[in-house]
Amino acid sequence: MAETKHLSGDIRREQIKKAVLEIVFSEGLKKLTTKNLAKKVGLSEGAVFRHYPTKQAIILGIIDDVKNELVTKLKQISEQKNKSPEEKLEKFVCSHITYLKKNKGISIILFTEASYQNDAVLKEKLDEIFHLQKNYFTNIIRMGINSGVWEHSISPENVAALYMGIPITMNIELNLNPGKFKYTNFCRNMVILLQRILERR
Repeated sequence: MAETKHLSGDIRREQIKKAVLEIVFSEGLKKLTTKNLAKKVGLSEGAVFRHYPTKQAIILGIIDDVKNELVTKLKQISEQKNKSPEEKLEKFVCSHITYLKKNKGISIILFTEASYQNDAVLKEKLDEIFHLQKNYFTNIIRMGINSGVWEHSISPENVAALYMGIPITMNIELNLNPGKFKYTNFCRNMVILLQRILERR
């Protein structure tokens, strides 16, 4: 019986996190209230607080998901031994975009929360995720440069900094043209852009 209750709690927490992302993406941050969240999930406000005592706890739960799901996968891609730098680059970019597609609104809520709230714990966790992603991407670029695939005069760190702006661009596109945005085209275009920047002179 205890196991069933634990499973039910896990499911409810997943529902709450998913509802947060849906509200932010479709209605905006101003609509992210406990009342709207409870209505979206089909719980009372008190029940929401039993699963997550504060809004910060929900955001931290979402950040943990990003680290465990997205960042772990990007690390695996960057460390694959049997893939070329070009293959890693494409898989890295498209895996990142696919994750954002599946979890619409995630970048908006995470980085807006970091910008508008002086929350040291939240900022520390976001900083860790940001730098892990950037470092894994930098390693792919450095591998390609060292193996002679890409231009040796290019700074891997600068290319990685450019790459980290892609999720922001994607969120802008999603908000401005939610029904017209083409994920496959966006991924392909970003990969082509990066390859042109990296190609040998």
